[in-house]
Amino acid sequence: MRKTLGGRQPSEGFLSHGAVRDGNALVSKDGVAAWWLLLEHLTEDDLEMLEALLVDEELARAERFHFERDRQIYIAAHGICRGLLSYHLGQPAKNWRFSIEDHGKPELISPAGGPRIRVNISHTRGLAAVALTSEHDIGVDVEWRHRDAMVDELAQRMFAESERRDVQRACKEKKLDIFLAYWTLKEAYVKAIGKGLSQPLDAFEFDLNGLNITFLDRSADDPDHWHFERYQPGPDHLMALAIRHPAKANLRVEAGPAPMEFLRNLAQA
Repeated sequence: MRKTLGGRQPSEGFLSHGAVRDGNALVSKDGVAAWWLLLEHLTEDDLEMLEALLVDEELARAERFHFERDRQIYIAAHGICRGLLSYHLGQPAKNWRFSIEDHGKPELISPAGGPRIRVNISHTRGLAAVALTSEHDIGVDVEWRHRDAMVDELAQRMFAESERRDVQRACKEKKLDIFLAYWTLKEAYVKAIGKGLSQPLDAFEFDLNGLNITFLDRSADDPDHWHFERYQPGPDHLMALAIRHPAKANLRVEAGPAPMEFLRNLAQA
C-alpha cells in the first residue's frame, strides 16, 4: 500500500475486516474509507463487471461520452462508489439512490432510520476515486500529473498570495506538482462544502507541510474542524481528501486500491 504524501502509512489492515455482515454497517462518524482505481489495471472483463453495478441512468450517461476513455473512467468511478457503499453498508450495488443538492452536488439518499451517509467521487485521466463517511462533510479530488497547464497564470488568478509565491518560486521540475498539491486540496475542500465554483479558491490557503487550512475571513469557517490527507495512488496521479470533523483526533482514515475480488463477487450477486 502506498504511503500518504504526508509520510503517514495508511491504516494497516484496511479491508481485513471484510465486507459488512448481518446488516451491521461498518462506516461511522469517526471513520473514513477511500478507494481508488487505476484504469490501466483494468481488463475488458473488469470494465464489464463495473458496468454491471450501475443503474440505468448511469449507463445512459456513460453512453453519451464522446471519447471511450471518458466513458470508461465514468464507469469505473461510479462502479467503485456503489461498491464502497455496499462494502460498508450492505445491500446490492444498484439499491443506492442519489439526489442533487444545491450547486449540483450529488447526495446519497441514506437508508431510512440510519445515519446520514456522505460520499464523494472524483475522476481524472486514468484514475477514479471515492470517499465515504457518516454525518460529516467529505470531499476527494484526483488529478493527472502530466496535464498541460499554464500553472503560474492559473495560480496568479485563482490561488491565495502565499500559494502563488510557492508555485512561482518552484523549479520547472517541481512546479506542476506543487500547483496540483494545492489544487487537489482546494478542490477536495470545495467539494466537501458543496459550493462548487461559487466558492472562490483564493478565499483560503494551505500549508503543504502541515496540511493546514487558513481562511482569509476568519469568520468563514473553523480551520480546527478540518482534516486533510494527500496520496499518490500511482506514479501519474495525485489525490487529496478533506473531512470536516469536530474532533479530528478521533478520525480513522482507511485508504487503498479498490478490492477487485469483492467487486466481482458483488456484480455476480
